[in-house]
Formats: sequence, C-alpha cells, structure tokens
Amino acid sequence: MRPGAEPTIGAVLSETELLERVRVERAAGRTFAFANGCFDVLHVGHVRYLAGSAAEADRLVVAVNDDASVAVLKGSGRPIQTAVDRAELVAALRMVDYVVVFSDLTVERLLRAFEPEVHCKGTDYTVDTVPERAIVRAYGGRTVIVGDDKDHSTRDVIARIRARESG
Repeated sequence: MRPGAEPTIGAVLSETELLERVRVERAAGRTFAFANGCFDVLHVGHVRYLAGSAAEADRLVVAVNDDASVAVLKGSGRPIQTAVDRAELVAALRMVDYVVVFSDLTVERLLRAFEPEVHCKGTDYTVDTVPERAIVRAYGGRTVIVGDDKDHSTRDVIARIRARESG
C-alpha cells in the first residue's frame, strides 16, 4: 500500500461514490491523477501507463470503459472480459486507488464532474493531440503523457494467443 493510503483504496466505486471520495480526500489536501482505458487484456503497457499516472498525484483514479463502449471502440469480439472483471483487475494493482466504470465513448463528462488535477494519457498521444485537453485546461488542470512507447497492445496479445492456439 502506498504511504498515506487507506485500507479502502483500490476500490471499484460508482460515480456518485467516487465524487464523494474525491471531495473528502481533497478536503484533506490530496491531489488526483486520472487515467482511462478499456484494459481488456491487461499487459505490461497498461501497468507502465498506470505507474506513470500514479506518480503524478497523491491518488490515481482509473476510469474503465463499460462493455458496450468497448464494443463500439474496439469492434467485434470485444471486450474479452467483462467490465466488472476488468475493473477488479485494475483495482488490484497497487498503484491504483480508485476505479470507476463508465459508459461514455469519451471521458469528457467524468473530467468535468470531478476535475482531476492531472489527466494522464499514453504515449500514443502528445499533449496537443489529447482530445480532452481543452476541458482540462479550462478548469485549471494539466494534461501529461506517461508510460512507455506504445510497443504493447491488447490486439497484439490476442493475435499472439490465437496464433499459438492455431499453430
């Protein structure tokens, strides 16, 4: 457990519960980093992205796309795992403090709702190409790029598994 973390950290929360937790923790002087993704088949790229995100603030909130939004974003046959399972896996990582499952295709609504101090995106973006950067800037937050080079993808992991199964 990270220094200063309470035993309830690593929790999967509803949006209402998350907003309340953020309010309480902000009153105690804590800052928040925000990361998001599908996290369909967890891999080292995800871990490095989340570790980089956690280093940006006192607490890390991770928004996990629900099943319907993953199907729209990633296409046929996805997600591989349910949102409940993906959220639990992400919450189990020691650098993650809170997880929320969301149904939108973008995180704009969540960013506006709780205004994290830092919005973290992976290295497949630059600060200038992050779609939500204007929203974050408007409320006084900052956008950062974290993680390693985008040498990992769930699509590639799935392809390697399928190739081994057929070979």
